[in-house]
Amino acid sequence: MARAQRARIRTAGLQPAQVLAGLSSLAFLVFGIVGFTRTGFADFAGRSDATVLGFSVNPLYNLGFVVLGAIGLLLTFGSGRSRVFGFLTFVAFGALFVWGLMIAGTVSTNPVSQAGNPFNLNGPDNWLHLGLAALGLVIAFLPARHKVLVPEDEEEDRADGATVVEPHPDDSRRPKHEKGPAVAREERPPGLAR
Repeated sequence: MARAQRARIRTAGLQPAQVLAGLSSLAFLVFGIVGFTRTGFADFAGRSDATVLGFSVNPLYNLGFVVLGAIGLLLTFGSGRSRVFGFLTFVAFGALFVWGLMIAGTVSTNPVSQAGNPFNLNGPDNWLHLGLAALGLVIAFLPARHKVLVPEDEEEDRADGATVVEPHPDDSRRPKHEKGPAVAREERPPGLAR
């Protein structure tokens, strides 16, 4: 059995979390901009009868979507950053979901009744927020694709297709009876898959 020495594991290319974060960020931006075309900027945190796709909107709500979409696009350019965007989405929409439940009276006592309804939330908005919070969790916990990188430190003058057998780096310090198997690695021209 061959074993690689000094192998490093790195994320491989564009990750599923990055794709999903980018698409959802674009959707948030579009939703917020379309919302602004419906509501304008007047009565910023007040009640509005305007809707986008059946969901109530007001300028403050639209601004939240535009800001979250812009932040998401900035965080899409890295696997870890996309996961941070997923957690941010989960926290933001999870909080809006809980707040919407309290405003709608689903919770027996409404502790936020003094704050009013600055985001113009209603029943359908609550379900949208629950779904978007779940989407944030999916983005945050999507598994990453990895690849193993092995350093290419062999001599360049070896013939293509030759098999290189090297001792494990720690074999020189071990007693002879404890030495492990040699490392076998096949040399391939650059660009071929391993």
